[in-house]
Amino acid sequence: MNILTFDVEEWFHLLDNDSTRSEEQWKKYEVRIHENIDRIFQILDDTDTKATFFIIGWIAKTYPEIVKRIAERYEIGSHTMTHQLVWQQTSKEFRQDVESSIKLLQDLTGQPIKYFRAPGFSIRESEYWAFGILHDLGIEVDCSIFPAHHAHGGMPSYGKGQPAIIDVNGKRIKEFPISTRKVNNTHIIYSGGGYFRLFPYWLIRKWAHEDSDYLLSYIHPRDLDAGQPMIKELSASRKFKSYIGLKGAEAKLRRFLSDFRFSDLSSAVSIYDWDTAPVIKLI
Repeated sequence: MNILTFDVEEWFHLLDNDSTRSEEQWKKYEVRIHENIDRIFQILDDTDTKATFFIIGWIAKTYPEIVKRIAERYEIGSHTMTHQLVWQQTSKEFRQDVESSIKLLQDLTGQPIKYFRAPGFSIRESEYWAFGILHDLGIEVDCSIFPAHHAHGGMPSYGKGQPAIIDVNGKRIKEFPISTRKVNNTHIIYSGGGYFRLFPYWLIRKWAHEDSDYLLSYIHPRDLDAGQPMIKELSASRKFKSYIGLKGAEAKLRRFLSDFRFSDLSSAVSIYDWDTAPVIKLI
């Protein structure tokens, strides 16, 4: 089961970086989201691929036409309103942020919003309350868990990276965690982001074959944008992570979607046997 998702952000929506943290700062950067969404649409058309799009509410507020275009063709979910790490918010702030994004997306599309992903996979064991809030807001499927230690979050207690049911005091949500690979005692995501851009395609293809039972891929529009400017304030390591492999990423993704058949979340939900899924209780 291969699932393709996109996190719809601008090229400057980088986490845990002071110069790209606030809405006021975002206004000074070049707009590239329109051409990047066009590029994604063309790739999906050419490879006849379905996908789920997690959209930042700020994008929806600033460029509502983008949300409408996506919703005409693909299913959408919330990626929060302001793209902040969950553990940097109080539960009240998190609720307000997610609720506002869901309302905006629903108003623009006329469709219920059932899917959610936290920025940076930033729901940890200590933020278990987030799942109860998501349940209350109508979220049925979450894709926020990194099932190992991670710079922006991580939940090692989740166990094996496979679909499960999250239970918080009787409130249940279906979970599709991000797929990871252990390399030199470090868990990495090779099916999206920086490591997808960094690793040679033959290695990505090999691992994907080995992980054919369950593979969740996530791509940002900026991952495919070789012409984006460089944010000068980033450290040398962050520049490497953010800009490595941009020139070859689109061709690599096209090969990936041609060699493997990917579906969207609703298709995955419908074919998975939830009666046999593990139940993970968080209290």
